Amino acid sequence: MRIISKKTLVDFWNKYTDSEQSLKAWFSSASTASWKQPSDVKALYKNASILKNNRVVFNIHGNKYRLIVKIDYQFGTLFIKFIGTHKQYDNIDANEVNYGN
Repeated sequence: MRIISKKTLVDFWNKYTDSEQSLKAWFSSASTASWKQPSDVKALYKNASILKNNRVVFNIHGNKYRLIVKIDYQFGTLFIKFIGTHKQYDNIDANEVNYGN
């Protein structure tokens, strides 16, 4: 999968340093994946939450952080829509949020 954009993750782990290794591990596995449908994501990440409009929520670092992505399965592209603490996640609409909101 092509991930747009790694810089978002780097900026986040520079601020929340304990998330770095977990985000690097997620990036490594997601970037080498070839997901064609939501069930492919669930096969690798059983705790991922599948939302509408091809959005997926990943639990990062023992669920301390949440990562929301939108996946274009046809083109193998993954767009980061949100990365934040669990508390920050509780204050957003996961189906609508876009990075920078």
